[in-house]
Amino acid sequence: MSTPTENRRGSWKWLIVVGGMFCFGFALVPMYNALCQLTNLNGKDTAMLVSAKDVVEREDATRTVKVEFVTTVNGGRVFSFHAEQPTIEVHPGKLYTVNFTARNERDEAVVGQAVPSVAPWNAARHLRKTECFCFNQQPFAANEEKRMPVRFMIDPELPADVETVTLSYTFFDATALANGKIDPVKQQPAPKS
Repeated sequence: MSTPTENRRGSWKWLIVVGGMFCFGFALVPMYNALCQLTNLNGKDTAMLVSAKDVVEREDATRTVKVEFVTTVNGGRVFSFHAEQPTIEVHPGKLYTVNFTARNERDEAVVGQAVPSVAPWNAARHLRKTECFCFNQQPFAANEEKRMPVRFMIDPELPADVETVTLSYTFFDATALANGKIDPVKQQPAPKS
């Protein structure tokens, strides 16, 4: 049989393990973002943003690539969010625009932020966006609906074995972050001033 002292010591060990796991979960987001920026994993690199005046279209009409749009909402039913077209066929080297619709499902103002990713991983460096709602936080009035464009081009140097590119966007409620209630680096409540 365990003594009360052994039980307390065991409880403390479990509390430390659970606390460590909780802290590790918070650390994963900034570590993942840093890794993605370093390696351009999942297309999380601002290098894919190109000024519209710097884009030179040189369409490869002999090749067609299927582009899929996948949307999810993180954290419940704050937003409804979808692409107006789930897929399109594109020619590399040509600019295309696809619209997304997001609606604030709350009776109060909120701020949304979309986080993009691209699959397969080797397609990310061949995606050029001249406009995307994912680069900025999006303020919404109560029950407001917005139509938000993504203007992009698949580079003609996309590897020949890539026939489908998937652009995924996860929409988050970023109200606390926008209001300074969350430290964007630590992903924790911001210190009170």
